[in-house]
Amino acid sequence: MSLRKSFTTPTILLDGDLYMYRAAVSAEYEVDWGDDIWSLSTDLRQARDIFINMVAGFKEELLCDEVVVTFSGSSNFRRGVEESYKASRSKTRKPVGYRALVDWAMEEYDSICVDTLEADDCMGIMGSIPGTKAIVVSDDKDMKSVPCKLFRPQSKERLEIGIVDADRFFLTQCLTGDTVDGYGGCPKVGPKTAAKILGSRPSWQAVTAAYSKEGLSADYALTQARLARILRCTDWDDRYESPILWEPDR
Repeated sequence: MSLRKSFTTPTILLDGDLYMYRAAVSAEYEVDWGDDIWSLSTDLRQARDIFINMVAGFKEELLCDEVVVTFSGSSNFRRGVEESYKASRSKTRKPVGYRALVDWAMEEYDSICVDTLEADDCMGIMGSIPGTKAIVVSDDKDMKSVPCKLFRPQSKERLEIGIVDADRFFLTQCLTGDTVDGYGGCPKVGPKTAAKILGSRPSWQAVTAAYSKEGLSADYALTQARLARILRCTDWDDRYESPILWEPDR
């Protein structure tokens, strides 16, 4: 499936990484064998049923018949931008049976996994195509940086994010960073400070000025931006199947 596909009927773009993880965790259970011996197991049938019910619930909620499940690839182009990106996550254990569940879902559903991209990027590229009827389903706040239709199940938010709001959220992420993902942003800048820096007319110049105030270069700020950027349709070269690294307007 091309990432530049525009959907003509209402179609869910599902964050497979997130919801498959939740299904797998829910199906794990501990076994105490006595004599201080424990094991961790899973019921794959239960995990599959949990995921199937999730998908069915999202379809009913959004009145969609179609779903495309997105998964992250084994590589990540952002590690070519900054080697430490998400390095700490490589030490985090995946739930028992997670890989088998992903393989099953990719056979069972329309799905997409691009080796160099995260699931967020796949959703961002497809969800931001002008005129598409795709609806991104994810609880990941980073998806607010993409101009798209977004449903956040935990909060029941239904958002139609325009380019202005998406750009503001993206520039906010450039400033605040995300330590969980391995990039720190601008020192001493949290969400409230970022809002003051960006003001009523957010701009890349305001971002670089904040970095300069902390003795950091525009190139350093650009690296943070490229780590923060969830790809949009304009950030993807479908012919060569490669990301287009973000550049500020000059």
